[in-house]
Amino acid sequence: MLRAVDTSKAVLAAVLPVYLIILAGALLRKLRVLKVDQDEPVFRLVFSVLYPCFILDKILGSESVRNGGDVIWGIGLGFGLTVLGFAGAWLLAGLLQFQKGSGKRTFTLATGVQNFGYTAIPVVELMWAGTGAIAMLFVHNLGVELAIWSVGVMILSGEKTIPWKKLVNGPVISVLLGLVLVGSGLDRYLETAGGHPVGEPMRRAMAWIGAGAFPVALLITGALVSDLIGAERPSPKIVLSGVVVRLAVLPMLLLAAAKFLPAPLALKQVLVVQAAMPSAMTPIMLAKVYGGRPGVAVQIVIATTVVSLFTLPFVIIWGRQWAGL
Repeated sequence: MLRAVDTSKAVLAAVLPVYLIILAGALLRKLRVLKVDQDEPVFRLVFSVLYPCFILDKILGSESVRNGGDVIWGIGLGFGLTVLGFAGAWLLAGLLQFQKGSGKRTFTLATGVQNFGYTAIPVVELMWAGTGAIAMLFVHNLGVELAIWSVGVMILSGEKTIPWKKLVNGPVISVLLGLVLVGSGLDRYLETAGGHPVGEPMRRAMAWIGAGAFPVALLITGALVSDLIGAERPSPKIVLSGVVVRLAVLPMLLLAAAKFLPAPLALKQVLVVQAAMPSAMTPIMLAKVYGGRPGVAVQIVIATTVVSLFTLPFVIIWGRQWAGL
């Protein structure tokens, strides 16, 4: 029992700074320190430079992604479980009597995909330090991105065309580049200690640049959420059903995959953390772009994020024990 309590405190300690930075971003928006016209250039910097550097720094040298079969498992489950999440959320939305045109598509996307980035990364690093799980998380996330920009966009927009160009972005390219370097063994020239005379300082510079990805992105995310709060009157139905679907029903799908599938250990560790995550913030932006209802996504993201402060440690602890990790 004491160990479980200590683990809960450690998990909360890893997640709380994420939420505090988001709140700081919202406050800075209210104080007009972060202005609306700054959002786009800052996000471009994060997604084109800072975040790719962070991803590369974590993938290079990781043994968990040297095996091609493990990589296929990571991408495949990232894609497959996200699509199954969308399917489950769509069916549950129907049972909850959500209708097309009144939030069903946005509800499906917002509850169907968990936070796979800024909230998940510090928890994975804390729970599974030194196991290669953090590198596997980015491989898994590549599959999630594929699912969001294909099936997710088609659900939200109602169209049958897939905006593949959206997948040509900094994070996706950095994951693919990292896998090529690791698979070919060229990453040994970019080690932080005892590496190539040129490669070593390049790697250190990459790590320094990547370190800025999370605080900057979280600040801007908080500012954006602040803009959208109040855009739509809170609905008890949306809030309560969103919390139940995202934090109670769909996590069982991820935990079952971690327990029963013959996936790599690092991927099972990633899935346990993913099961505890609140809704991703990406659907807010997608709802704005593809004719959804951003207010619905905002309600679900905020509600699941707040509730996950209490549920996240217990889901991870129980899920880890149940999956035998």
